[in-house]
Amino acid sequence: MAEHEDTIFALASGGGRTAVAVLRISGEKSGALLDALCGRRPPPRRASLRRVRDISGETLDRALALWLPGPGTYTGEDSAELHLHGGPAVIEAVAEALIAAGARPAEAGEFTRRAFFNGRMDLTAAEAVADLVEAESAEQRRQALRQMEGALGALYEDWSQRLMRVLAQQEALIDFPDEDLPADVARLLATEMATLAAEIAAHLNDNRRGERTREGLRIAIIGPPNVGKSSLINRLLARDVAIVSDLPGTTRDALEARLVLGGMVMTMIDTAGLRETEDRIEAEGVRRARARAAEADIVLAMHDASQPEAVLDAAAMPRAGEVIVVANKLDLASRRDIGDAIGVSALTGQGLERLSDALIAAGRRLTARTGPPPLTRPRHRAALEAALAALTRAMAEPSEELRGEELRIALRMIGRVTGRWGVEEILGEIFSRFCIGK
Repeated sequence: MAEHEDTIFALASGGGRTAVAVLRISGEKSGALLDALCGRRPPPRRASLRRVRDISGETLDRALALWLPGPGTYTGEDSAELHLHGGPAVIEAVAEALIAAGARPAEAGEFTRRAFFNGRMDLTAAEAVADLVEAESAEQRRQALRQMEGALGALYEDWSQRLMRVLAQQEALIDFPDEDLPADVARLLATEMATLAAEIAAHLNDNRRGERTREGLRIAIIGPPNVGKSSLINRLLARDVAIVSDLPGTTRDALEARLVLGGMVMTMIDTAGLRETEDRIEAEGVRRARARAAEADIVLAMHDASQPEAVLDAAAMPRAGEVIVVANKLDLASRRDIGDAIGVSALTGQGLERLSDALIAAGRRLTARTGPPPLTRPRHRAALEAALAALTRAMAEPSEELRGEELRIALRMIGRVTGRWGVEEILGEIFSRFCIGK
């Protein structure tokens, strides 16, 4: 493809001053660039110490050079790496030398984009590369690594192959209606379509566990004013992120902060105190608090342990996930009858370990790995929902021709997930989110 004619380079290691900076090169001129800068390229896949020079012959650095001939490389193209000293002046000088020798800086995600176009990975694996780079927790790392190694792509490829066989048999029924086709072809087609539809439906009905792992669990802390919601979020995060005051209505908007707990990323959301108010701004904060509770994966419904009569009716709260009832200010409670609530003191830290354990347990229930690899992106879900809808229509369609068209739609929709069919319009959006050098 024309966009692959250029030889590109980018810093593959982190920015700033480092002991070693890895500069990655890919394209048909990679070997010639090594010859130009290092005198001669080293043997394939063997790191060799080389003096790096610009076109005037000035020494820029002494670096490890690697020559990686294609197609067995990340991008599928001839590639090279220079392991330089990590000072900004060294990196800038070598970059200028590469440009002078005919290379250009890579765009965001361009290395992985080339890997996709050259058949080194499908689109689900390419997306997993970005997820792995951005992983904040052990669970995110594990999920991204499984997807990058092809677990999700293999599942979708199996569905595609089976759908193609069904479509081929359906076309035979259309093209050769009077031929001596086996009598049970139509029955077998119906059985296989029903089996595929059931598998796709089960995959979609996964409680968003893969998306929750990738995006992080959302934990909304709700309750009346002055029960210690802001103090609790500060204690859980071990830093002051929320303003704490004894004045009711201090928190008027949702405040978010992330932490990793039990190997899972969790976004803690501090919300406005729930009460009736004439203040329009505070009333909007209350509305937003209820909306966040409805969207949250886990709700911490908090009340004041020293005022048991003010227990929040957690069951009446709209919610998408689980509810954990928390009784705060245990240090001030004259009696400890808090029922099934988890008693804590945001002031002293009492009960925080038990609350953390409850959050971890709820998070694991919501993201538990069971069965096939989970969906990880809304893009996948939308395409598979469209595929399932087309397959459902095909099963109900009496016309052989129209049934075949619905099967083709289902096949295209699954192909959009892996990149096999019609994804040109979304590639820019996907790869623009990658970092430079990946």
